[in-house]
Amino acid sequence: MSYLDLLRLASAEEIVVLTALVVLGFGLAGSSRAPTLLALLGLLTAIAAVLLLPTNATLFGGMLVISPLTSLFKIICLILALFTILFSKADHSLLHRAEYLATILFAAFALLILVSSKELLTIFIGLELLGLSLYVMTAFDKTDLCSAEAGMKYFLFGSTASAFTLFGISLVYGMSGATSLALISQDLRGAPIVQPLLAAGIVMMLVGFAFKIAAAPFHLWAPDAYQGAPVTSAAFIASGSKVASFVVLGKIVLIGFAPLRGSADWHAMIGGWSPLLAVLAALSILLGNFVALAQTNVRRLLAYSAVAHAGYTLLGLIAGGRDGFSATLFYTTLYAVTLLGAFGVCAFVRNESGGDNLANFSGLRARSPLIAGCMAIFMLSLAGLPPLAGFFGKFYLFSAAFHAGVNHGLLWLVALALFGSLISLYYYLIVLKAVFVDPPSVSTSQPLNRSTSRSFLQSFTVTILAAVVLLFGVAPAPLLARIIASLP
Repeated sequence: MSYLDLLRLASAEEIVVLTALVVLGFGLAGSSRAPTLLALLGLLTAIAAVLLLPTNATLFGGMLVISPLTSLFKIICLILALFTILFSKADHSLLHRAEYLATILFAAFALLILVSSKELLTIFIGLELLGLSLYVMTAFDKTDLCSAEAGMKYFLFGSTASAFTLFGISLVYGMSGATSLALISQDLRGAPIVQPLLAAGIVMMLVGFAFKIAAAPFHLWAPDAYQGAPVTSAAFIASGSKVASFVVLGKIVLIGFAPLRGSADWHAMIGGWSPLLAVLAALSILLGNFVALAQTNVRRLLAYSAVAHAGYTLLGLIAGGRDGFSATLFYTTLYAVTLLGAFGVCAFVRNESGGDNLANFSGLRARSPLIAGCMAIFMLSLAGLPPLAGFFGKFYLFSAAFHAGVNHGLLWLVALALFGSLISLYYYLIVLKAVFVDPPSVSTSQPLNRSTSRSFLQSFTVTILAAVVLLFGVAPAPLLARIIASLP
């Protein structure tokens, strides 16, 4: 393998990094419009570069892997970053825009590293680069004390989770002698018993990833980060980082730790990572949905909703197999698009009324019928109602979990997920009640001054996302077939 081949196979990552550097340069030169256009052009060029990659290639023992699955989710992550940049263009509260856009691009580069690696050390490097970028994005608004507080909490919790992850990787390496997921799986298949240190390493790694996906009880950073960060930062944290984290977590448990799966079946519980993830899923579903009932801030409500959705998404990994993993990947993609759109509506309302509490959403139907209709699509999709994407995503996810195991052993977890979905319908309808039924408050009846072009861009972007959610609800087959076909 020559260096020219390496440069060709890593072309998408190189384009994103070079674009970030060029954007920083134009920002230092004082240009206002060029950084956004360059960032969008760089992401589109990176997507084109991914499409030109070969079907399969592996470099340096899995440090960089090219496959249909990695190429598909590279494109998804780049598209989510592109929409985030479009939303940031409409956010007039962001200062030093070039630096902010470069940080988004560096975070997108980290997502590409995560998605395309099957080696623990490279995965950890990607996690750290992503974490550093997201910490900066969370605390980026220096005029808002809540942003600084959210960034500090996110940093402290994230540093602790990174320590757990690295310590777990070191224990796994010490017991298996490898950091490649394929080699770890081979070593575990030949081991007669599970060593305590190996079990401790796996648990520590799962704790670190539970933080990344905001699964309870490792979710405490999420409400403050979602509420205090700039809206576009919260949107990217809730969408792009979640997609990459579930892709990586799926590869780790279903490839590297596959021999230690165990069983979470209610009638045949066997020790392994599967019952541990089942406990995290159950706790996330219950805590996320019940605490969301008490929220009056929409972004904080979406944060606790994200905790519950992390629990739902874990069902596919617990079910295992191609069906379970494809269900997880399909659901997390649909959820990321839906939540990105919901945060786009929050950004619209915040720019218009100065806040994103339920009171700020009151009367939105009269002020902007189009945005109100898009918010209805996003909320009902998150609730899992037909004919929206969330319904089919949950149906496929719960079906995969229901048919997994022996004699429907995961039925208890599916029933819990259905119960959580029923609870979530109430607080999603509370948001829609504020949008369509409640009269406008005094603060929202006098909208703030906004740029017409920025308002149009924001409305257009939200509408596109709402159309995607509706399209994948009516015709989910193309995306789902592509995901299933990309799995080995």
